Amino acid sequence: MADDPYSVLGVSKSASDDDIRRAFRKLAKASHPDLHPGDAAAAERFKKVTAAYEIVGDEERRRAFDRGEIDAAGEPRRGFQGAYPGGHAGGPRGAGGRFEDFGFGDIFSDIFNDVRNGGGAGGGARAGSFARRGQDVRYTLEVDFLEAARGAKKRVTMPEGGVLDLSVPVGVTDGQVLRLRGKGGAGLAGGAQGDALVEIKVRPSVDFKRTGSDVTSEVPITLDEAVLGGKIEVQTIDGRVTLTVPKGTSSGRVFRLKGRGIAAAGGGAAGDHLVTVRIVLPETIDETLSYFMTEWRQKHRYDPGRK
Repeated sequence: MADDPYSVLGVSKSASDDDIRRAFRKLAKASHPDLHPGDAAAAERFKKVTAAYEIVGDEERRRAFDRGEIDAAGEPRRGFQGAYPGGHAGGPRGAGGRFEDFGFGDIFSDIFNDVRNGGGAGGGARAGSFARRGQDVRYTLEVDFLEAARGAKKRVTMPEGGVLDLSVPVGVTDGQVLRLRGKGGAGLAGGAQGDALVEIKVRPSVDFKRTGSDVTSEVPITLDEAVLGGKIEVQTIDGRVTLTVPKGTSSGRVFRLKGRGIAAAGGGAAGDHLVTVRIVLPETIDETLSYFMTEWRQKHRYDPGRK
């Protein structure tokens, strides 16, 4: 669990933005790894003060932290996942922003000057070694069941107004996270750009359910189709196919459509589509059917296995 950012920076919760900025500037200069080469403790302190400043050094994130909407690591707390921030594709504004958005730019420029001038414990450290990889940014993307099953091209609108185009792979599962390399926050001093992490949320389907790579559905059949058999059309994730219903088919019988399920990752064999049939009687039982069934029951009464 991350430490309280105010405590890490040594300021009170009522501290002004300038007080917080000055505290971070002082601690960053005192603990930057390039000014203290080989000092693991200094490197760890630098990581902590930088993470703390990323929370309370940004006005919006500081307010969210003070309200209890995000924790000390910048993650939404339970009950606030949909409240901070709003919109379809979420992620804290600062998490995907430039380091200048937090005021890092001129703070680190001071440290660069110290390095170039031979200041600090490191003496002759190179300014280029300050390169820092950009932060990863997180988004949530909702897709339909069929989009998840068949794959799709989607566009994510980012909080700052930009767009992110991505390919949803065939067979993606609910909760799966897609990593888009180099689509995250900008790096510092020539550092690599972070990644975009997109969590997939699959909307349930009224027609299909999924179990692993298999798809299941339920199809109604008529009384005469159940008794006499026949051919019916069944909707699968890839279109309609014909299913042969044999004579004497009972409700609840399951038919397997081989290879009509979800395609396997890497080009392996696809799953199957399991169809459960359900007998649906006509809304009105006419005299002809009623008379026939009465006569039939008198001569062919049987035990369906009720317990």
